[in-house]
Amino acid sequence: MPFSMSQASLSSFEMSLNALSAVLDKAEAYIAAKKIDAAELLHLRLFPNMFTLARQVQVASDQAKNGSARLAGVDPPRYEDNETTIEQLKARIAKTLAFLKTLDRKQIDASADREITFPISPTNKGHMSGADYLNHFVLPNFHFHVTAAYAILRHIGVDIGKRDFLGAIPVKVS
Repeated sequence: MPFSMSQASLSSFEMSLNALSAVLDKAEAYIAAKKIDAAELLHLRLFPNMFTLARQVQVASDQAKNGSARLAGVDPPRYEDNETTIEQLKARIAKTLAFLKTLDRKQIDASADREITFPISPTNKGHMSGADYLNHFVLPNFHFHVTAAYAILRHIGVDIGKRDFLGAIPVKVS
């Protein structure tokens, strides 16, 4: 059986979003121990022209839900982007994971050759085959924003490492 579009996307989103939620747990413990204002943490960024931690999590969530929904041929839910706490960001991740479970894998798998139209700016739309959209737009963007969120937290000293980033890899050990 060939590797399918849904296998390439949904399991990756699930594993990385769960890992991101766990990293946010560690960030919560870190700010409590260091007596750092949580609101300050959510506004941190690696460079002035980059998104904040909160926005990185929001965009990662959006890439997973919007990309998967477009591939499945359904409308994605709209989120307000108004999270102001780590707990709210974790709730957004949980809501995204719950939505992904509702999608029809067969519809995603059938989208490889279908043209997907998606916004690339407020005034422009992009057009790609489903396979190209997933492999060259959704997955790279998703992983970029998950990585940026991780890097922000690592940069300020949250005790996280590669295993935290990777999450629960389904590996058999011998």
